[in-house]
Amino acid sequence: MKVLLSSRYVRDLATLVVAYGISINLVEVTWKSKLKAQFPSPNEYSSFMGDFSTATGIATFTMMLLGRVILRKFGWGVAATITPAVLLLTGVGFFSLILFGEPLTPLMTKFGMTPLLAAVYVGAMQNIFSKSAKYSLFDPCKEMAYIPLDEDMKVKGKAAIDVVCNPLGKSGGALIQQFMILSFGSLANSTPYLGGILLVIVLTWLGAVRSLDSQFSPLAKQELEREKMLKTKPIETTAQVAGTGNGSLQETLSSENSANGSTIKQSQESESTTPEKSGQQAQ
Repeated sequence: MKVLLSSRYVRDLATLVVAYGISINLVEVTWKSKLKAQFPSPNEYSSFMGDFSTATGIATFTMMLLGRVILRKFGWGVAATITPAVLLLTGVGFFSLILFGEPLTPLMTKFGMTPLLAAVYVGAMQNIFSKSAKYSLFDPCKEMAYIPLDEDMKVKGKAAIDVVCNPLGKSGGALIQQFMILSFGSLANSTPYLGGILLVIVLTWLGAVRSLDSQFSPLAKQELEREKMLKTKPIETTAQVAGTGNGSLQETLSSENSANGSTIKQSQESESTTPEKSGQQAQ
């Protein structure tokens, strides 16, 4: 808690984790309650959940392929905004169909649907896209946010988020729902308030993403510049070492050449003097 309170960067990152855990819990539990109301038969419920799992796998695989392109072209901020934006848009549609479904009944009957069935389908889309965005964008963006931090803050910040924020996000949604059920008697009666709480949490999540992006981008640029400097320094040092080595080699060769030249001169002088000495001795 001390680490979370001391660093704004880690605090914004923790807000992302807690907000996702609470939001997905609020949406999933409310959606499954409506799903059981729409498909009371165990066979129909199992069949729908099988189709839901298949669609989730296909959407996740597709988003995994697109996630890298989104990160490369649009940057960290856009990639981190997609998950809360998906939850916000689909959440508004899901809770609107639940709360204001009766006036829409004549319109839904033209399409062969009821407001409850439409809410189930919208809630399924919400869970599919939110989970696929979580695995393909939210998790990579969260791990990338640790990169610009120093080693000490990486260890302490990640430990604080994993120890405090992950359980808080998972249990926070359940605690909110239990409080609402105790206060209003049932989950159906507390649905409007759950929708309002979800709206507040997602807006807080978006604010934390914007704040974290304003801090992450400068730190990421500094990290890239530091890596470039570290890459260029070994090249410069190796070039300097190679230059000094060539210079010493040239000096060695020049000294050897001068030494060879002096020895040749000495040998020539000795050869020229020996005949003169031999002639004098003969005389």
